[in-house]
Amino acid sequence: MMPLPNRHLTSVLLRREGELFLFDAGEGTQVSLRALNLRWKKISVIFISHTHADHVTGIPGLLMLSAQVERDDPLYIVGPPRIAEYIETSRRVLDMYLNYKIVVHEFCTPGIVYQGDGFRVRAFPLRHSKPCFGYVLEEDMRPGEFYPQKALEAGVPRGPLWAHLQIGKPVQTKEGNTVFPDQVLGSPRQGRKFSFVTDSLAFPDIAPEVSGSDLFVCEGMFEQALEEDARAKKHMTAQQAAHIAAAAGNIRKLALIHYSPRYTSYDLKLLLKEAQRIFPNTVLSYDRAVFPIEYRD
Repeated sequence: MMPLPNRHLTSVLLRREGELFLFDAGEGTQVSLRALNLRWKKISVIFISHTHADHVTGIPGLLMLSAQVERDDPLYIVGPPRIAEYIETSRRVLDMYLNYKIVVHEFCTPGIVYQGDGFRVRAFPLRHSKPCFGYVLEEDMRPGEFYPQKALEAGVPRGPLWAHLQIGKPVQTKEGNTVFPDQVLGSPRQGRKFSFVTDSLAFPDIAPEVSGSDLFVCEGMFEQALEEDARAKKHMTAQQAAHIAAAAGNIRKLALIHYSPRYTSYDLKLLLKEAQRIFPNTVLSYDRAVFPIEYRD
């Protein structure tokens, strides 16, 4: 809610197959991008949870920063109502020069809001003081494990045809036989899942949305003793975030985010301890923290 010298406002960057996706862009987001030496022009989409200042005031700086380099692909900005108005007003008032195209997509109802090669991003409603959404990025199922011996026995020699089978395409042998992927592959394997929830009351409907997440980033704004304050401000406690993770099932890691400025870095241990009592695999996120998201198999 308030930028501190060692704690910037909310923003999460997800890197997948060389493509970058930004979830919220609080004030100073570009500072961390520069510190991490990330190629910000590779950001494909910015997903905004809601239009409160502490989640969007980093956008103008990012837009102008991206104009400092050559960019051929458009930048997509996805969010709830009024995000387009905020972007357009910022561009007009700041006389912003941009050398690339911006595509803004506003939505009011939950569902798939963006799709790419092998993945999709879905939005679901949260309960805050203005329209607010959580996001889930889910990868498609992957082909099963490739068994070289089965390919050889089916008459497919080592070489380029193996690559076709591994991505799910049938091939022809020299003898004219068709070999199908399911003859040489194991069962399909699960893709990865990332979920992002911030600025919301805790309520049961969040759990099924984030179930199965490899990384679940969720606000843990207050300690449990301040639950009434959290409810009044339409936020949640760290312990409530942990209850959601436990109820969701099959979540590998919960990373807390969006802490009240009343907590120093040392005080955050209290939030972590309360959450870990409910969901042991909880960690504190912090500026420029990196969390690898591995395949389960």
